Amino acid sequence: MPPKKNGERETLKFSELYGEMTVRGMKLSDKVNRLNGQQVEMTGFMAPPLSATVRFFVLTKVALAICPFCSTDADWPTDIVVVFMPDGKELTPTEHQVKVTGTLSVGSQTDDETGFVSLIRIMADKTEVLK
Repeated sequence: MPPKKNGERETLKFSELYGEMTVRGMKLSDKVNRLNGQQVEMTGFMAPPLSATVRFFVLTKVALAICPFCSTDADWPTDIVVVFMPDGKELTPTEHQVKVTGTLSVGSQTDDETGFVSLIRIMADKTEVLK
């Protein structure tokens, strides 16, 4: 697929996050690696937050009814994306789908405040609740 022109963003789907399963675990797809540092758009569901005020939320392909932080690691879906909100911005938890636009960032990273480890992140410029 040809790269998008400056200012255009590419839509990323949950099914496109990983390329294959290896003995070391899931391997990021070529598309995700290619889009690292680029503007993307992604739609999913907001997982229940760790607390009422967080700088980030977890985007999932299906709605989660319970707090995933309260479960074991085995209960986490593998295809999640952590969305970091812009400074000073918050998103009220919702059961509706959320469309996120921002810069894709890949590679293991630990949040200093919570200790949450993420592999795929979007640094959000815009979030929109779809109803």
